[in-house]
Amino acid sequence: MHLSQLSPVEFDTALIVKHDGSGPRYTSYPTADRFTTGSIAKQYVEALQLRQRDRESQPLSLYVHLPFCDTVCYYCGCNKIATKDRGRADQYLDYLEKEIALVCAQFDIQPQVSQLHLGGGTPTFLTNQQMERLLKMLHANFDFSENAECSVEVDPRRLNNGALSLLASYGFNRMSIGVQDLDPAVQRAVNRIQPPEMTQAVLEQGRALGFKSINLDLIYGLPLQSVETMRATLTTVLAWRPDRIALYSYAHLPERFMPQRRIESADIPLPAEKLAMLKLAVTTLLNAGYVYVGMDHFALPEDELAQALDQGTLQRNFQGYSTQADCDLVALGVSAISRVGDVYAQNQKELDAYYEDLDQGKLPLIKGLVSTRDDNIRRSVIHDLLCQSEVDVKSFESKWDIDFQQYFAEDLTQLNELQSDGLVVIDSDVIRITPRGRFLARIVAMRFDQYLRNAKTHAKYSKVI
Repeated sequence: MHLSQLSPVEFDTALIVKHDGSGPRYTSYPTADRFTTGSIAKQYVEALQLRQRDRESQPLSLYVHLPFCDTVCYYCGCNKIATKDRGRADQYLDYLEKEIALVCAQFDIQPQVSQLHLGGGTPTFLTNQQMERLLKMLHANFDFSENAECSVEVDPRRLNNGALSLLASYGFNRMSIGVQDLDPAVQRAVNRIQPPEMTQAVLEQGRALGFKSINLDLIYGLPLQSVETMRATLTTVLAWRPDRIALYSYAHLPERFMPQRRIESADIPLPAEKLAMLKLAVTTLLNAGYVYVGMDHFALPEDELAQALDQGTLQRNFQGYSTQADCDLVALGVSAISRVGDVYAQNQKELDAYYEDLDQGKLPLIKGLVSTRDDNIRRSVIHDLLCQSEVDVKSFESKWDIDFQQYFAEDLTQLNELQSDGLVVIDSDVIRITPRGRFLARIVAMRFDQYLRNAKTHAKYSKVI
């Protein structure tokens, strides 16, 4: 299987510079910043009950947010709680158990789960005893399919002896290891000291235990990074040959994320240097045989993510790209976002408020949204662009019973400049993102975002590149 068959892509520096800007990552549409504060519990409960009635046999995806970290990485923008007190996780698990009971009360039989993801924070902050308590809790309330995809985010610095063996015994078969950068000076600048030997040991242990897909997270644009430090990091990482690599752009937003205020602005690479790092990384990964899946994800050709891209079954959800069919997502824990049917529902973002709602016997929801038919149509076109790099117009018209040219007249007009620059091809049968346009797929998708076009105020999004 040849890379060109799976993932044609061209890195055009001039076009990237011209069109780079800020925009959503489209892990959902409408995006989470469009959710409205207020009661969404009634609609969410109705969506769970409707699912049981109409889609009971369809698999369910589960996400559990575990917010605790015992040190703060200065670059991080996740919802996290820094503490060295492992006892706080016991209290948190008490409340997760209450939330699970409230959710599962809406089902007559246990829903079958095809996908589970533990995120954070640092899931491996939990002791082995606490982790096993959580897993027993989940298995007692949900029916996991035999081939369920179970993944966990791992911090090699915070991994107890036996933790990976425990996870493997409960069916975990995927992991994502936070690396970011291997240069010691960069690690000190972001307060994440993680020797390469530590990361390699976790990766090798995971492989020995049967984890069939291991992802490494890298970030470009961190303080004190350069093309040379990026080259050195890539050389080491590629020697490990991880199944997947996520290559994220560092978004420096100190006004939003307090830990980033500890980063010296003068240490952040200039835009030209950052772009050069990205070009080096992309070129190096492609030359090493990795497939460009989309946005910031790469995978070996034999990995299921690359196979899903090749077969046209790639999906996108709150955890990024996925091989699973577009299934309902029940998300548990502070700040977690569920999507069931047409309902998005987000939990309380503050731990005290999350606990208070559960003490009152109610779902700990703070905001959400019920998507309209127009939302669903636009989510579908954005999904096709980001996952397949094209929209088959005739099939889309048949699926949604619309006249594509008429329905998206304003959107297509906005695509003209992108077509003139060679980022997209538009005709009566297809809208296709070209190999030159794939790194700017978010820019293309934004043309179909009705909320962006109509917004009186604009949210602060990360840079596309």
